Amino acid sequence: MIFGRVKPLDAILATAEKKSLHRSLGAFQLTMLGIGAVIGTGIFVLTAEAAQKAGPGMMLSFVIAGFVCAVAALCYAEMAAMVPVSGSAYTYSYAVMGELIAWMVGWALILEYAVAAGAVSVGWSGYVVGLIEHTFHMDIPNFLTRGPYDGGVVNLPAMLIAALVTWLLVIGTKESATVNAILVAIKVAALTLFIVLSVPVMNMDGFEPFAPLGFSGISAAAASIFFAYVGFDAVSTAAEETKNPQRNMPIGLIGSLAICTIFYMLVAAGVIGTVGAQPVTAGGIPIAQGGIALAPGSTELSQQCAALAAAGNEAVTCSKEALAWTLREIGWPQIGNLLGLAAGLALPSVILMMMFGQTRIFFVMSRDGLLPDLFSKVHPTYKTPHVITILTGIFVALFAAFFPVGILADISNSGTLFAFAAVSIAVMVLRRTDPSRKRPFRTPAIMVTAPIAIIGCLYLFWSLGSETKLMFVGWATVGLIVYFAYSRNRSHVGRGIVDVAEDGAGIPPQPVPPLPGAHTPGGQDA
Repeated sequence: MIFGRVKPLDAILATAEKKSLHRSLGAFQLTMLGIGAVIGTGIFVLTAEAAQKAGPGMMLSFVIAGFVCAVAALCYAEMAAMVPVSGSAYTYSYAVMGELIAWMVGWALILEYAVAAGAVSVGWSGYVVGLIEHTFHMDIPNFLTRGPYDGGVVNLPAMLIAALVTWLLVIGTKESATVNAILVAIKVAALTLFIVLSVPVMNMDGFEPFAPLGFSGISAAAASIFFAYVGFDAVSTAAEETKNPQRNMPIGLIGSLAICTIFYMLVAAGVIGTVGAQPVTAGGIPIAQGGIALAPGSTELSQQCAALAAAGNEAVTCSKEALAWTLREIGWPQIGNLLGLAAGLALPSVILMMMFGQTRIFFVMSRDGLLPDLFSKVHPTYKTPHVITILTGIFVALFAAFFPVGILADISNSGTLFAFAAVSIAVMVLRRTDPSRKRPFRTPAIMVTAPIAIIGCLYLFWSLGSETKLMFVGWATVGLIVYFAYSRNRSHVGRGIVDVAEDGAGIPPQPVPPLPGAHTPGGQDA
C-alpha cells in the first residue's frame, strides 16, 4: 500500500532522543547557516542563465520563485518546529504519508544536494578562471575549464574544488567552521558593494523589451532561479541541533529567505539596468524580427557567444562570471576582480553546506534501516562519516567536470520541488489526522497556504526543460527499484523496530560545525 508503514511522530521523537544530536544552534546561527547555503551560485552565476531564458523579465522570475519558496517555507517552519529532528522533508513525509513516499522524498533530496554541489563547483570555476585571466592577462584554454556541453572537454577547476571540500568534510576540522562564517560575511559584503556601484547608474532603457520571450520564458527562468533559494532546506536538516527549535526554526528559515530575496532583486536590477540582459539569439537576429533564443548551456549558445566575443560585442548571458563582468563593463575593473575573488573564496562554503546536507540525509535514512549501516560509519580518527562523504565527493566532482551550471541547477531543482511539495502535503494532512498535537508555529491559513505551495512547486517543475523532467523520472524509477529490492525488507518500521534505542557511540558527528562555537553533535567534537 502506497501510504503504508507510517512512522508514528512519537516514535520519531523518541528515536531522536535515544540517538540524539547535541542542541547547540540558536536563531542567529540558523539564519547565518541559511544565508551561507543560499547566497551562492544562484546569485553569482544563474543571473546569466535567467537572463538568457527571460531577458529583463527575470525580475519577475525572482518574485515568482521567491513567492513559491515563501509559502513552502511557512509549511516547512510548522513541520520543522513540530518535528525537530534531522532529516528534513524525508522525516516529515515518513510521519505523515508513509515509508514509500518518504523514501522517494529522501531519494529526491540526494539528487538535490549532490547535483547542487556540482552546480556550485561549476559556478566557482567560472569566477576563478575569469579572475586569473583578467589579473594575469592570460588565456586559459576552454577545453580545460568547461564541460563538453559548454564548448570544452572537462572542467578541471570544478573537479578540484569538489575534491578539496570533500577532504575538508572528511577531516572535520573545527577551523573550517570559522572559515565558513568568514566566507558568508565576504559574500554578503561583495554583493552589497555590487549593488552600491551598479544600482545608482542604472538606465531604464535596459529593461526594454521587458519580456522578449513572453511569460513562458519568465516561468522557465523562475524554474531555474528557484535553485537560488534551495539553502533554506539545509537549515531544516539542522533541526535536531537547534536550541529551542519551536522558536528558532521558523526565525531561521524565514529570516534567511527574506534577506536573500532582497539581495537577489537588487542584484538583478543592477545587472539589467547597466549592461542589459537580452537573450543571445541564433545568428544575432533580434527576437522582435523572428530571432530564436538559444538554450542556456547548449553548444549552439557557446558558439554564438564565441562569435560575439570575436566581434567585441560580448553579452552578460555569455559570461561565466556575470557580476564581475558587469562591474568591469561599467568601469570598475579592479572591483570586478575583487568580486571574482570574493566568489572564489566564498562559493566553497555553499558546496560544503550542500555536501553536509547530503551526509545528514544519508545518516537519517541509514538510522531507519533504509540504507546500509556503512553509510553512517564513523572514521576512527576524524570521527566523521567518511565513507559516504567520499562517495558523495566523487559524484559531485564528476557532475562538475562534465555538465554546465544551468543543466545541473535544473536537475537539482526537480528533486527539491518534489520534496517541498511533499512537505506541504504533509503539513495539511497532519492538521486533519493529528489536530491535538502541540504546534509551536502554525502556518497561517494552512488550507490556502499549503495548496498554493503545492501548486507553485508543480508549476515550477512543469516549467523545467523536458530533458530535466525525463531525467527526474529516470532517477525516481531507479529509486523505486532500490527500495523494493533492498530497503523495504530492511526497514526498521517494516520489521517492527519502531523505537531504535541505540547508544551515542554510533552517531556520526556533524562533519563541520555551521558556525564557530557550535559543538559537533553526539557529545563529542570532531
